[in-house]
Amino acid sequence: MQKVLVVDDTKSIRMMLSTCLELEGYEVIQCKNGYDALEVLEKKKLYLAFIDIKMPQISVTEVIRKIRGKGILTPVIIMIDFETVKNSVDCTKLGSIAYLQRPFTQDKIRSMLKDLPKGMLFENGDNLSYIDTAKELLKEGKLYDAISILKTALSIEPSNAQIYHLLSEVYKANGNSEESSKFLSVAEVFGYSRLNEKP
Repeated sequence: MQKVLVVDDTKSIRMMLSTCLELEGYEVIQCKNGYDALEVLEKKKLYLAFIDIKMPQISVTEVIRKIRGKGILTPVIIMIDFETVKNSVDCTKLGSIAYLQRPFTQDKIRSMLKDLPKGMLFENGDNLSYIDTAKELLKEGKLYDAISILKTALSIEPSNAQIYHLLSEVYKANGNSEESSKFLSVAEVFGYSRLNEKP
């Protein structure tokens, strides 16, 4: 049974989301703050983590920064109160793979789990898995999913030239030459060379 972490300082929200996830067949671990969440994330292999965007003591930003710094690849879904463009952008910048708006229902949880980006969930993931998956998504023309995966990979290994190069290729395919040039320049700074690419 896959383990999922739910982090929220409001008990009723923790209980409600946990019940929804248990009905979907997950084993749920609950935490009421970011410090407890960090302890669980460091000790247990988790399939997903749902973390409230506003928490006391330590922010979701800091939680994600700390786990990525330690190479913990657990995909994070941020819980928000209002669905706005800004919230969506903020969640992506924080390194989450998706966001979940409250209040939620069983149907909303089921739909969100079904629609999670392909390749983001690994039982034994590593950065190479993310890169290989992004390459496949680029070939398939699934550019949004490729960008999401590559940004997660970048949060784990920010000096990997291949990730920057792939982001350049994805933005080029998307018709955004400005972003493509920017990421290609960064790839070259980190020593990217086409000779290093696998055929």
